[in-house]
Parts: sequence; structure tokens; C-alpha cells
Amino acid sequence: MPTKRWIDKRKPHWDRLEHIVEQCGRSGVRALTYRELQEFGMLYRQAAADLSTLREDRASARLAEYLNQLLARSHNLMYMGRRSRPGGIGRFYARVFPQVFRSTFNYTLAAFVIFAAAAVAGFLASLGDPSFQRFFLGGPMSDTIEQRKMWTESVVSIKPLASSAIMTNNVTVAFTTFAMGITAGIGTVYMVITNGLLLGVISAACWQAGMAKSLAQFVLPHGVLELPAIFIAAGGGLLVARGLLFPGELPRRDALVVYGGQGVRLALGIIPILFVAGVMEGFLSPSHLPAVAKFTCAAAAGGLLVIYLTRAGAK
Repeated sequence: MPTKRWIDKRKPHWDRLEHIVEQCGRSGVRALTYRELQEFGMLYRQAAADLSTLREDRASARLAEYLNQLLARSHNLMYMGRRSRPGGIGRFYARVFPQVFRSTFNYTLAAFVIFAAAAVAGFLASLGDPSFQRFFLGGPMSDTIEQRKMWTESVVSIKPLASSAIMTNNVTVAFTTFAMGITAGIGTVYMVITNGLLLGVISAACWQAGMAKSLAQFVLPHGVLELPAIFIAAGGGLLVARGLLFPGELPRRDALVVYGGQGVRLALGIIPILFVAGVMEGFLSPSHLPAVAKFTCAAAAGGLLVIYLTRAGAK
């Protein structure tokens, strides 16, 4: 329990930190001298430790709230005051994004497991109850599959336009999946489950119609890029939810900044992946190339993605 003497001893340091934060004003940390920057970092770490002590005493709730807000203001100055550097975008995709992906892989893996479970459930439900299949896919699409026709045939005649629309849709779905993390992850999980169910139902419908190979020829070339990108975006949404629900020793606001920042990096990192997937879905997937050629392209694209995510930026 913090004593009055302890608080009186620590308060001048908090006042000094608040003075430095106010001194920054609109100029940010550029307004500070080198010595003040060093002092700023030291005071910030000390205040974070003091906040942990105050949180253990319910009687110090108001003081803890004050210090929590001061730390949040300090954190924003510390991490928003950096100037962008030439080549920053290249460095982000060459090093930062794959490193963040590897350090947060468990969240992407969790999204994949949820998706896979939903896909299996959709597949089995469709086999057990054909009405579920028609309800989920709708009449026109179900009728097309029953006639043993791929619903993607119309894409071939409008490739450029279709590719653009596909890319826009993919980016929208991915960013929505990520942004839904702010709903404590409920929205993110819903998006993942919905997409998993859709793939499972379509797979069951095509398998029953004897079109499993046709579906594989269409899905695999772009799916080896598109689906991992969606899983990564969902992992970013789950990171946001982690910051909201399980801040750990950090104040909730700071936890959201830390975990949410990782999630944003994941969401931004998949944009080129979705771009390439959209081009492949618009041009390669619905084309009349032999199945071997499509599967070879899928294996090559998937292999390159795995190498990039696991090796890029490694020391």
C-alpha cells in the first residue's frame, strides 16, 4: 500500500514529466533538448512502475487514473514523434511486417483454426441437409452448381474490371475483419466464421455435383495468397481485442496502443498480397489453362509467400 510519504516523494517526478509533456506542445519531442529527451524516457519508465504500485491500492484509484492519463500522453509523444525516413515503405515490407507476423503468429494461427472449424462445419452441414446449402448460397448460385457450371465463368469476359472489383472487395473484407477487433474480437470472429462456412458449403455443393476439381482449379491459384492474408488480418483484429480485454500489467489504453499497433502493421502488410491475389483471381483462376499449370502457379505463389513470411527480415 503506497504511503503518504511515498506519494510525496514520487509526486515531483510526475509533475516534472507533466511539465515536459506540456513543453512539447505541438512540436512534439523535437522541442526537447538531448538531456530532456533522456530525462523524459527515465521519468516515463519510473511513472509506469509507480502506476503498477498505485493500482494495487483501491484507495489510490484517482491518483492512478491521473498517472494513467499522463502516461498515455507521454506514450503518444514518444511513439508519434518520429520522422518518416526515405525508403521507409520498402523497409516496412522487407523487414517490419514479416517480423511482426512471426512475433504474433499465434493470433494468425487462431484465426486459421476458427476458419478451418467453420469450413468443416459448413461442409458437413451441407452434406447432411441440402436445404442449408441452398439457404446459405442462394437460389441462383445453387442452381448454377447443380447444372455443373462454375459461377465464375462470367469473369473471363471482363478480366480487367473483374480483377479491380475483386481487389477492392478483398481489401474491404480484410480491413473490416481487422477493424472488427474493436468489438472485443466478436466481429472479427464472426467474419472469419462466415467466410469459413461459405467455403465449406461451396466445397460440399461442388463435391456433390462432381465439380471438386473445377473448384480446386479456381480457388487454389489465388486462394494460397488470399486466405492467408485474411487470416493475418483477423490475427490483427484479435490483437486489438487482446489489448482491450487482457491488457496485462499495462494500462488498457497503453495496451491498446501496443497490441493495436501490431495489428495495424499486419493489416497494412497484407495489401500487396491481396493485390497479387486479386490479379490472379481475375485473370488466372477463371482462365482455361490446364489444371497442372494452375496448380503449379498455386504451389509457386504459396511457396514464395511462406519463404517471405518466415525468412524476410530475419537476422
